[in-house]
Amino acid sequence: MRTFARYREALDFIEGLANMPTDGDYLVNRHNPSIYLKRMEYFLDLIGNPEKNFKYIHIAGTAGKGTVTNMLHEILFASGKKVGSFSSPPVVSAIERIKVNEFYISPGGFADIVNDLKPQIDKAYDEGPFGGPSAFEIFLAIAFIYFRQQKCEWVVLEVGLGGRYDATNIISAPKITAITSIDFDHTELLGKTLKKIGYDKAGVIKRGTNFFTAEQKPALVKMFKNICNELGVSFHQIPRQSDHHGYNKEMASAIAGKIGIEQKFIKTGLAKSRLPCRFEVVSTKPLIVLDGAHNRSKIRATLADLKKYRFRKLFLIIGIAESKDHVSILKYIIPEADRVLITRFQNKERKCAHPKELAERSKRFLKKGATMRTFLDPFMAMREARKIARAGDMILVTGSFFLAGEMRRYWHPEEKILKLRKSF
Repeated sequence: MRTFARYREALDFIEGLANMPTDGDYLVNRHNPSIYLKRMEYFLDLIGNPEKNFKYIHIAGTAGKGTVTNMLHEILFASGKKVGSFSSPPVVSAIERIKVNEFYISPGGFADIVNDLKPQIDKAYDEGPFGGPSAFEIFLAIAFIYFRQQKCEWVVLEVGLGGRYDATNIISAPKITAITSIDFDHTELLGKTLKKIGYDKAGVIKRGTNFFTAEQKPALVKMFKNICNELGVSFHQIPRQSDHHGYNKEMASAIAGKIGIEQKFIKTGLAKSRLPCRFEVVSTKPLIVLDGAHNRSKIRATLADLKKYRFRKLFLIIGIAESKDHVSILKYIIPEADRVLITRFQNKERKCAHPKELAERSKRFLKKGATMRTFLDPFMAMREARKIARAGDMILVTGSFFLAGEMRRYWHPEEKILKLRKSF
């Protein structure tokens, strides 16, 4: 269809900007990270400040921020509010980043906004004092424009990475700011200690807001409280829960209650909330689960979910990004598997760990009798697992959101998502 072709042309244009020389990229160069917010501010000024006049909920954290963002979106929608949300990364299609009420942005609407923005993007690259906007920054600008077009009242923003210098932190007066939890991830960018990581994420806390966190580590909680006291911000901590699902639900419920949403709508929104590749069952006999866990805290959550299922043997298909702490993931999940199929994702923009290297690091964690094999083709790994697995077994794909997303295309191809503008 021509509409889908226009959408892909627009997407190619944005993603292709990665080959342009710039003054730096947020994901690569953190020598002077404040320039990225200045760059975003310049670009938004250039396009008429579409980010203004929304009621914002801003969500940061190492794990759970996407889930809480989705829960709040569904709660607000259930209550009759016009709500938009921006999240990342997308699972199958780029339109999954931008949602208003029950639908993602339309492919045609996306292409129209990109075409309208091209003169301003040209100007930013030609005259911008901090260089032209990155693909992520342009996606965020598209979201703001779309939310304005759709006359959204509320916007739920999921932080892309960190918080303090993330492009989403350009907003000035959110109603709610939140940090789900803190753990080791993106240490090459955010810092090697939990305190440094927490301080970066705490950059979302702004004067005049209400702050919520599910974090339980005393040193981090103390830091968040001190920042809130300095800014005159109301501090709210989610009580200790039995698992990650409990923390996510309690945080979403507490935030919704604070902004005046009735309990009946909170209950309805939570019941409707679900996200792809979060321990998502896509097939049975054998049971096939797609899970995007890609750090220590998320893989622990995966293990907790795993314990809720009964199965005979576990076939583990795993691939991990090069930049991740591989051992902190492997040591938790490898001992659970009867057959390990190590592979890679095929995303051209991110480096994947070599399957051979992951296999070497996995050997010491294999349980007795388990087998292991490597595949450069992730779909060949899946075919192998499905060929051997029986009805009572489970095939679990994990270790990378990119890997889980690529596998999901088999059951939910992009054409289907572009047509329905829904993931399920």
